[in-house]
Amino acid sequence: MADWEIRPASVGDIEAVAELRAAVLRADLERLGRYDERRVRQRLRGGFAPAHTWVIEVGGAFAGCVSLRPAADAHWLEHFYLLPRLQGRGIGAALLRRLLEGCDRDGLRVRLNVLQGSAARRLYERHGFTLEAEDPVDVFMVREPAPAVRGA
Repeated sequence: MADWEIRPASVGDIEAVAELRAAVLRADLERLGRYDERRVRQRLRGGFAPAHTWVIEVGGAFAGCVSLRPAADAHWLEHFYLLPRLQGRGIGAALLRRLLEGCDRDGLRVRLNVLQGSAARRLYERHGFTLEAEDPVDVFMVREPAPAVRGA
């Protein structure tokens, strides 16, 4: 696994994240007949919340991002993107494990949605996410906090 770290995101990160999102989601969105070059970036820009987002860096360079946005009954794991050349090296799994350990300590349920047919779904299932609902485009998943960790 490559050495990586995270730092809080800033408004200045929005364009790098929007470009990464477009690159990472392109194949799945094209397969689903939903790819729109402008819309894929604009949706990120419209929902980017630096206060709940971290930038992933490898070797001091931008490598990805992840958001954990609080909501009424859960936190939403969003905008979890990693440069394609760094995928499969354990970085995403390690970061997800770290985020979920914090949610477990705080007794927080986590929700997410992933595109139908996305390989990322297997990563989420390995980390305890289960199917909540789905439609022709999205799969909505939920993970309850691990009871053994809560309150420890």
